[in-house]
Amino acid sequence: MAITVNEAFSEFMKDVVNLIPDSTNKARTSRDNLIDNINGFSGDDDFFAIYQERNLKFGSFARRTKIRELDDIDLMLCLSAEATRTYIESTECIYITGNDSDKANAMLTEGTNNINSTKVINRVISKLSELNDYSKAEMHKNQEAATLKMNSYTWNFDIIPCFYTKHDFYLIPDGSGNWKKTDPRIDNERTTTVNQKHNGKILELIRLMKYWNKRKVTLTIGSYLLECMILNIYEEKETKKNWWIDLEFMNLLSALSNAIKNDVKDPKGLQGNLNNFNTADRLKISNALYNAYNKACEAWNYENDKKQKEAIGKWSEVLGSSFPGYTGN
Repeated sequence: MAITVNEAFSEFMKDVVNLIPDSTNKARTSRDNLIDNINGFSGDDDFFAIYQERNLKFGSFARRTKIRELDDIDLMLCLSAEATRTYIESTECIYITGNDSDKANAMLTEGTNNINSTKVINRVISKLSELNDYSKAEMHKNQEAATLKMNSYTWNFDIIPCFYTKHDFYLIPDGSGNWKKTDPRIDNERTTTVNQKHNGKILELIRLMKYWNKRKVTLTIGSYLLECMILNIYEEKETKKNWWIDLEFMNLLSALSNAIKNDVKDPKGLQGNLNNFNTADRLKISNALYNAYNKACEAWNYENDKKQKEAIGKWSEVLGSSFPGYTGN
């Protein structure tokens, strides 16, 4: 409970939006233990040699933009190409040619010499099932990763097998048995750069916007698309000496109401447009963002008039009943 807007936002971020520090620490420890366990498979007769230096922590947990409750943690498991596996790029997908070991371990698409990414994921699942302390390993719903469910914690691990190329990008499963390009390092570095430019304030703002988005006031924007739009906006903004999260959030609602109407370029230069909403849905989301912006403006005006109770009440209309109530007289 709070008597000022600043107190209300501080309490809201701490108690509702941000991950619980103890859970975050436990999750990082369990992630590192899992990586050690998986690295232990390297070179097994029924598995791949692992390129440990290229294993990659990525996704919103790694970028520190995850909101409560912690549900999944992303990892890329890098398999060694062993100088015998090469890739061929076509207009539809990428093929990776296998070697004798892949043939012996039934990793090839039938009738070809191409490594089948679905079979690779299934082999990863089989190996993960040998580990203790995990309840279940299964194919992720997008057919691009193995999901490992925990016994003791609420979060799962999504583990994506990949190969690292001499051209300095990764190849990951495409969900159809072949492969596609990616490089999450670009996202990790970009998030860090923009956050540092704005004195470490951007991550919390991203989390706050994700919370609003999670409320499903309108069509839900994909987490990655939302992050990309916010970073696009703040890459262009000057660094501010004074930062008020309620004011920044208010202005961000307006900026996003315009940004969602347009295509959003993949910052990695690999996927083209990230905004797959059609024109009607883009307008629907834009209107919801702008309606929230108008309410935020009312809250800001109340605060400027020193009407803290009214301002807090208006913010609760934007952010929901979990936003702290006013406790003054």
